[in-house]
Amino acid sequence: MAGRTFAEKTLARAAGLPDARAGDILDVTPDLVFSHDNSAAIRRIFAQTGAPGVRFPDRVAITLDHAVPAPTTRHAENHAAIREWVRAQGVAHFFEVGRGICHQVIGEEGLALPGETILGADSHSTHFGWLGAFGAGVGRSEMAALWATGELWLRVPQAMRITLSGVPAPGVTAKDISLRILGDLGADGGLYRSVEFAGDTLGALSLDARATLPNMMAEFGAKNAYLPPDRAVLDYVDARARRAYTPLYPDDDAEYAAEVALDVAALEPQIALPGSPANVVPLSEVAGQPVQQAFLGTCTNGRLEDLRVAADVLRGRRVRVRLIVIPASAAVFEAAATDGTLAALVAAGAAIGTPGCGPCMGNHLGIPAPDEATISSANRNFRGRMGTPDAPIYLANPWVVAASAAAGQIADPREFLP
Repeated sequence: MAGRTFAEKTLARAAGLPDARAGDILDVTPDLVFSHDNSAAIRRIFAQTGAPGVRFPDRVAITLDHAVPAPTTRHAENHAAIREWVRAQGVAHFFEVGRGICHQVIGEEGLALPGETILGADSHSTHFGWLGAFGAGVGRSEMAALWATGELWLRVPQAMRITLSGVPAPGVTAKDISLRILGDLGADGGLYRSVEFAGDTLGALSLDARATLPNMMAEFGAKNAYLPPDRAVLDYVDARARRAYTPLYPDDDAEYAAEVALDVAALEPQIALPGSPANVVPLSEVAGQPVQQAFLGTCTNGRLEDLRVAADVLRGRRVRVRLIVIPASAAVFEAAATDGTLAALVAAGAAIGTPGCGPCMGNHLGIPAPDEATISSANRNFRGRMGTPDAPIYLANPWVVAASAAAGQIADPREFLP
């Protein structure tokens, strides 16, 4: 009998079953469910279920992060309604304006653990695969049902194994690996699959970098994404975990619907051209393309390492275009302020924002004017994604974002380093 993939093992555990196979329909009880500013809308759907209250308030987390501080009266009203509802329902984990982006905060708070099932009302919930968890996004109606019942049915996804070999060259990051996967296999290449990473590259990546890979797999159509937790991850988790956990690993003889291999040592920085995260070319093909704004942040690349490499590029220089920097969390903000990273960015001309999502979804703090091009460390560059339909968005790693801000055009960061 063939072995089991990570997804098969983890969803069987969440369903209280001894075994499961890809294609099975299971009623799962997730270890954590979470939402953000959209909780105001979910709350209205929840009211229609007739449930007397949230079934497992100790398994619910809510973070205000998408439009913070509130930019309009409507946003402020939504935030106020969420606060009232959190108090009324006894929700255990609530994070106020300024604490940061849900995905970053939940990891920092030890609320997502290896081997667990985490369902979030946000498409980038695949993020939690860096911790060895099954993270998946669900819709608002599904989240309302989870609040009411604590359960949700899921089809166990088929799995794809992506084996990464080699060490990325200087200036090349996990973002470039992700973009290359999207460019090679397309935006639907991982559609409803469990994307399970393997290979010696993973151990060469920092913890900050590892989170980028599963986060970006949301753009690949993945149901979830997974990195096997090693000692470095387990040490990070053990310092934060709020409950006992058991890591799960795929069997050596697990069956995969597809196998992909990528030599990352051969990569140069990659750029996603406007319109799709899968419209990817090597940086050398678009170097010199003018930009009017650079954006560093988001759940994909707003961590401390991302801010530090940008500061390394910009020390002793001034930006030629607007550079907006938004740390992914208050913890990242504090660490970057303590070690001089923020001071270096401000000295270069960067504008620093409140921890949160910023302009990523197009409604707050850094929306471009029509025809202004932005180079961004975010995960999406669909038309209008940053709030302006006629403002093109290029996706790149933080090194490239910083170098491009300094040059006023898409630039190779390797030309800015000693």
